[in-house]
Amino acid sequence: QVQLVESGGGSVQAGGSLTLSCAASGITDSSRTCMSWFRQTPGKERLRIAGLISGTTVTYHHASVRGRFAISLDNAKNTLYLQMNSLNAEDTAMYYCAVRRAYCVDRMEDYDYWGQGTQVTVSV
Repeated sequence: QVQLVESGGGSVQAGGSLTLSCAASGITDSSRTCMSWFRQTPGKERLRIAGLISGTTVTYHHASVRGRFAISLDNAKNTLYLQMNSLNAEDTAMYYCAVRRAYCVDRMEDYDYWGQGTQVTVSV
């Protein structure tokens, strides 16, 4: 079965950087698969902040992270990354990777597989 395992979260001071990883296994056909990063804070909906379509150069970054975060995929390692720079307190959240076997959408309900999440805490 498909498994997604996130890692790389932690505590960092404002202005710092972190790189999140999402190791994927069990995806037998990754062509044209949407892989996204979401984040969620208590009491709020899960927000899609970045995504890409495997096998293409198409990427998406939410306005709140554009220019600071970068999503990428290492096909050889079956690992999705989120490079996060210039972190601020508003980036504090639980971060999840998710896979959808179709084109990318924003609704979390439309994603087929989820990781367990990794916490990012930014202190000022």
